[in-house]
Amino acid sequence: MFIDELVIHVKAGNGGNGVVRWRHEKNREYGGPSGGDGGRGGDIYALATRNINLLSKYRTKKKFESERGFDGKRKSLHGADRKDLDILLPIGSIITNKTTGQVLRLDKEGERVLLLKGGKGGYGNEHFKSSTNQRPMKATNGRPGGEADFLFEVELIADVGLIGLPNAGKTSLLNTITKAKGKIGDYPFTTIEPHLGEFYGYIISDIPGLIEGAAKGKGLGHKFLRHIRRTTILVHLVSLENENVVKTYKTIRKELEEFDKELLNKKEIVLLTKTDVIEDKKKLNEIVKDMKKIVSEVETISLYDDNSVKEFSDFLIKELKK
Repeated sequence: MFIDELVIHVKAGNGGNGVVRWRHEKNREYGGPSGGDGGRGGDIYALATRNINLLSKYRTKKKFESERGFDGKRKSLHGADRKDLDILLPIGSIITNKTTGQVLRLDKEGERVLLLKGGKGGYGNEHFKSSTNQRPMKATNGRPGGEADFLFEVELIADVGLIGLPNAGKTSLLNTITKAKGKIGDYPFTTIEPHLGEFYGYIISDIPGLIEGAAKGKGLGHKFLRHIRRTTILVHLVSLENENVVKTYKTIRKELEEFDKELLNKKEIVLLTKTDVIEDKKKLNEIVKDMKKIVSEVETISLYDDNSVKEFSDFLIKELKK
């Protein structure tokens, strides 16, 4: 199950406590202060990875918490600091601290950002020794680590986003030109979560099928429209099984505009799919000609035709290299 937003409570480790301890010297009850300071609690970071399904793994997790620093010890030994905790999140994550309102983004694999600082350790009584206070009885507790609720949201980052109505052939195309294994079927909304595939070092994302009214929440709603925002090229698949190809194309363009007008400025390639359903080549050429009146880049494909698939793959590589 793909989850693209989740609220989780995050708590950095508290600092360890300082302690009151004394050196033991012969014939002297108190040989001087030797209580060590407490260790630092673990910080908490967010770390970007390529696994888009990480939020799904966290859906039953209520809290991330790093460990508390160790308390100080005798003989002037300080408590050990605790290791920092990394929360793995998909590339494209938007992180909002619901307490402060701070927003952080993870845009590159391996990027690491600090969410919360662990608490500092308390002071042992040795820290308070001075020329006027040779036998301090004071020690302080460690400070609490940071704590807040965080909203984790994912906007997929891909080089190519495949968009179109349900059953336009998006997942089939992704499976064919990459090693992805997205579910396909002869019914609407087979794809209910985005899939990613690698294409000669580039990332292609299959965005679940949109329908008229998607920007207002109809069908699978605008939940997946936001994943289109951070793609470089949009490949808009239009099935030739549709009676009116131009109208079908405009339906999706309207939804993009209503959701975010900036989406209309992205590089777009229209891909007319399932050319095998049209036997009359003249009719196919007319459809392509009509589409080119409103779109500059129009390509055709049949996944049953290896040459057709290769031609489109070669074309897409050239566009990506630009």
